Amino acid sequence: MGPSIKTVDFLVIGGGVAGLRAAIELAPKGSVLVLTKDTISESSTGYAQGGIAVALSDEDEVCIHFEDTIKAGDGLCREDAVRAMVEEGPGYILELISWGAEFDREGSRLSFTMEAAHTRRRILHSHGDSTGKEVERALINKVRTYSSVSRYDFAFTLDLIIQDNRCIGATVLRGDSVITIFAKAVILATGGAGQLYSRTTNPMISTGDGIAIAYRAGALVVDMEFIQFHPTTLYSRGAPQFLLSEAMRGEGAVLKNIHGKRFMPEYHEMAELASRDTVTRAIVSEMVKTKSKHVYLDLTHLDKDFVKNRFPQIYSTCLQYDIDITEDMIPVCPAAHYIMGGVSTNLDGETSIEGLFAAGEVACTGVHGANRLASNSLLEGLVFGARAGKKAVSCIRKGNTGSTELESDKREIIASDASSPASFDAEKIRSSLRQLMWKKVGIIRCEKSLTAARNWLRKWDVIMNTSFNTRRESELRNMLTVSHLITEAALFRKGSVGAHYRSDYKSRGERWERHTAFVNAMAQEWID
Repeated sequence: MGPSIKTVDFLVIGGGVAGLRAAIELAPKGSVLVLTKDTISESSTGYAQGGIAVALSDEDEVCIHFEDTIKAGDGLCREDAVRAMVEEGPGYILELISWGAEFDREGSRLSFTMEAAHTRRRILHSHGDSTGKEVERALINKVRTYSSVSRYDFAFTLDLIIQDNRCIGATVLRGDSVITIFAKAVILATGGAGQLYSRTTNPMISTGDGIAIAYRAGALVVDMEFIQFHPTTLYSRGAPQFLLSEAMRGEGAVLKNIHGKRFMPEYHEMAELASRDTVTRAIVSEMVKTKSKHVYLDLTHLDKDFVKNRFPQIYSTCLQYDIDITEDMIPVCPAAHYIMGGVSTNLDGETSIEGLFAAGEVACTGVHGANRLASNSLLEGLVFGARAGKKAVSCIRKGNTGSTELESDKREIIASDASSPASFDAEKIRSSLRQLMWKKVGIIRCEKSLTAARNWLRKWDVIMNTSFNTRRESELRNMLTVSHLITEAALFRKGSVGAHYRSDYKSRGERWERHTAFVNAMAQEWID
């Protein structure tokens, strides 16, 4: 059976915080179709344990949140984007609460915690350590109140449809069928790319799809060298790479090496509350010194009931692997967590392609600079998801797509949408790729390791340049594309800034304050 055609006003690709918030903004203005790669509850949003940073406490101010974010970004934040997030954030959080989101309280007052690189207790949390799930629940319930919003679950976006440098839709794989969806505006909210690495906190769906399809369509992609590695994930035989929230260190947990010695004060004056890149590299250094595959996170000096109540999900999960976090030190190791780079957007989520918007982790608004401040990602998704939705509404007034003059273009697009046969072991290459990225393009990089990665990736170029109509093979294609982008950007930036650390160029290097950019070619340039 041939591909089917569907036309909507707005197509939202992704069902996390940014996609859902955009859909809510779009719903009163036209028909909205939300595509989710898995179920609507399977996104990085639901995995966000620690919380959501916002200047709402009595001891905090928007200007202090701004300063902390700028400092964490290590000189590469776009100040106007940071200002928009921290100034508009409180209003969006209060709106979320009015929609039913429940955050932990002390009596009638909201409860805030501390996380690394913050100078105030500004992290809202829900059910102790299940904040992302609560934000997601509230947004899903709100979306369901709009009859204009429909949803396709288990829908994998193969590619965007571009006509005269305007995005007019996407080709989507759902089951065994390819659907051609036309829309007046397309919002990318596909999340990150953590699955490129063998150790990651990200869900299985995080394969860089949005960045890859936007890049293939000709969108500007920037700052791809900046990958944030979370310092503390569970390291135990047979256990998943379970995230151990930054908030644990915010509440007093300390890091110790395998000999039981606390080490962070030797690396930074803020010790365990230093920025994530600092803590991550310190852990790697201790692992090398002690010839160990992990260090320990220790909460045993804290009150047992407090730990159980504050981190119920972490407590119960660790118990499944015979670790009682109130009595045992937790073996931990860093893992890939968040990508600061992505599809370049302005403050309204507009990309370099007309009609294509991006929000959340797939986008690079410049909020995070070279290193994301802990718990800013959910806030960014809310603020810029809403901004992208508001701006995308303007596309409906232009009368694009859905009209009769596009019928010939529809036929041409569908006719050319054919898959190529595969003659390779996709699962083996996927595993090899993830190991390659972890070992050669990971926490500590150099010319030798990055060049080795480049050479391996080039051997797989034929896959990257092939179109497939199965999800797993298409994911591999996207993973290879994004791995290329990260590797080439990391080679291009000959200096160490934020989360990008090169052992052969430890200083910032020339032109460090500029941004690396790709425009539909594996070549880099600097942009302001």
